[in-house]
Amino acid sequence: MKLFLTKTFLRSYKRVVAKRAILKNKIKQKLELLTLNPLHPTLRLHKLKGKKNDAWSITVESDLRIIFTYVSDGILLVDIGKHDEVY
Repeated sequence: MKLFLTKTFLRSYKRVVAKRAILKNKIKQKLELLTLNPLHPTLRLHKLKGKKNDAWSITVESDLRIIFTYVSDGILLVDIGKHDEVY
């Protein structure tokens, strides 16, 4: 699957890695795993409800989430941040 990035995701990603550069590799690994095996248990993949009922979420760290949607030819990364920031 291909990954596509929104401007919101890029902006949030830069903010997250600016605070903790060590997360850069961890985020990369999780995104690679998402493209290879989206159902891998370490991703903790789940569908969102409410206003974002068309979106999905995976866990990078205990309080760091990546929000995305499935599109016809891949995955559109929508946002990244702490739980309270992205939900």
